[in-house]
Amino acid sequence: MAYRGYARVSTNGQDLAGQVAELDAAGCAKVYREKVSGAKTDRPELLKLLRALEPADVLIVTRLDRLARSTRDLLNVLDQVAKAGAGFKSLGDAWADTTTPHGRLMLTVLGGLAEFERDLIRARTGEGRKRAKERGVRFGRPPKLTHHQREEALQRLAAGETQADIARTFAVDPTTIGRLQPIIRIPVLTRRWRSAKPINHGALWKRTSLATSSCSMRRNG
Repeated sequence: MAYRGYARVSTNGQDLAGQVAELDAAGCAKVYREKVSGAKTDRPELLKLLRALEPADVLIVTRLDRLARSTRDLLNVLDQVAKAGAGFKSLGDAWADTTTPHGRLMLTVLGGLAEFERDLIRARTGEGRKRAKERGVRFGRPPKLTHHQREEALQRLAAGETQADIARTFAVDPTTIGRLQPIIRIPVLTRRWRSAKPINHGALWKRTSLATSSCSMRRNG
């Protein structure tokens, strides 16, 4: 079992000495220190500490905001600590102590509240998107060219200009211009139609005339 401390400040102008002194007094065998914003998820010293944790070790910080800047971030870190079989304690937040039953209960409740908050945000976001779609709002990236620019680009393509020249005019990639070209579909003749003999219009007219004359003669008779 070992106590491992973690001390962090956001800028190089801040001093770690106060946190290190508190962690030393708490019995930490080693203190991992770094000067980096808490908003960053890529914190080398914290990652090194988490990899070094062994069962029954305890990660100690002076305050919760030294370890995480959001509830979600805190819960993610604590999840890694728990998977290592280690505990967690915040000196400035007595309730945040997974080495005691009371602390574990409080953090479990905190995790439940965070999950409930995420569900509410997800539901509100979904409802907002639905209402926006009903109003005709379009999501996704805005088109790179306006309607008039697309029309102009098509006219210039029809006039023989290259895609690269038109793209430079509008400061877009040539593939954007290439996708504007209308696709002309040419019908493919099937074997049946290709092999069919041409119609003899003269013979057809002759047969039609004979049939008409025959009908007239029967009516007159």
